[in-house]
Amino acid sequence: MKHKNLWFLSLALLAVLFYTACSSNPEKTLLDKYFHALSMNDNQTMASIAVEPMAIEAVSFKILSVSPEIVEPFSLPDLNQAEVEAKKKMDEHVGPVVEAKDALDMAQEELDNARTSGSRAALKKKVAELQAKYDEEYNAHKELQTQYSASKEAAAQEEQVALFSLGQKSLPGIREMSGEVHSKTVQISVKTKSGAEKEYNVLMKRYILKDQTGNPNPGRWIIVKFEPVA
Repeated sequence: MKHKNLWFLSLALLAVLFYTACSSNPEKTLLDKYFHALSMNDNQTMASIAVEPMAIEAVSFKILSVSPEIVEPFSLPDLNQAEVEAKKKMDEHVGPVVEAKDALDMAQEELDNARTSGSRAALKKKVAELQAKYDEEYNAHKELQTQYSASKEAAAQEEQVALFSLGQKSLPGIREMSGEVHSKTVQISVKTKSGAEKEYNVLMKRYILKDQTGNPNPGRWIIVKFEPVA
């Protein structure tokens, strides 16, 4: 019985050590898998590992450094709120733009129908002022559109990366979830067929989220992108 307990204890210890090794070095496991797929022209596997797969000419690679792991709050709820607010501001500004355009069109019509030189001079001045007002509102609206597009893109990009880590194509309520985002940057050196070496910074992330009821949604480590080192 004593030997049996020792056997179970040894097995448990090995399992813990194996889990610790895998969880503490996800970058090597991930990169080994990616470059193996790359060597086999296995685009499907590469696309399952990296958000933005990059076809790199490589015979071998080695890890030069691994940054400390950074843990940050899941930002998608804030990004989603920023998108909602930006859209609200843009929508609310449609009225002033339409009013300015209507006023300009009416003044222009009055100018076109004016008969005396005195009234035409006064209406030209009025049209110029209303044109300036319309241009101001129009340019302000374009800026609001730009801000909305940027906030929408930022939220969509964060949602895409989070879903990729979670292994989901879609997940209702993800924009209201809470949790953590773990990230690290791995610098690697890649040897090409010609013998040249190229360096890349590889951004990796893992999302660990909870839904509104507290149910966990743990994600996996993924490659977000490769950045060539100049």
